[in-house]
Amino acid sequence: MNLDQIVCQQVIETERFILRPVRKSDAGLIEHYVSDERVARMTRSIPHPLPPGAAEAFVARAMADERDEDVWVIDGTADGDSELKGVIGLKRMDRNQSEVSYWTAPPFWNTGLASAALKALVDANPQNNAAMFACVFQDNPASARVLIHCGFDYLGDAESFSVARDATVPTWTYSRKL
Repeated sequence: MNLDQIVCQQVIETERFILRPVRKSDAGLIEHYVSDERVARMTRSIPHPLPPGAAEAFVARAMADERDEDVWVIDGTADGDSELKGVIGLKRMDRNQSEVSYWTAPPFWNTGLASAALKALVDANPQNNAAMFACVFQDNPASARVLIHCGFDYLGDAESFSVARDATVPTWTYSRKL
């Protein structure tokens, strides 16, 4: 696979940032931000400490033709800000549904960025989903507020494994019909 290829994925523009496909040059900033334990602990799949090559492998998966998830970088350069403020993705599920996941870099926490990125993704609905789902760890109420703010409804409690914590963690599950 050519890592410089263009990923066929919609670019979503807002006044504050654009959501654009991941590119090879994003690996360094992704590694920088997800190496922060505070970020990794709030995700299911990011290990801590981050092993060598993990960011590059993530970028390669995000750019692959045969991927099951579309991933966008929250890019603030259009507004004179940071090139990578976070990442948001949609993993395809059955019955015309996707699971949304996101993280924002700590310098952009509590700025409304995650809510704005999720709202832009929901409004664009690039996979033409009938519904989107999300789950957040119960010790991350800020992410739950992002989902509620963007019209997601609480479905119930569950558990998910966190690689960074090496433990099963209680979650809240949400959905939004589109």
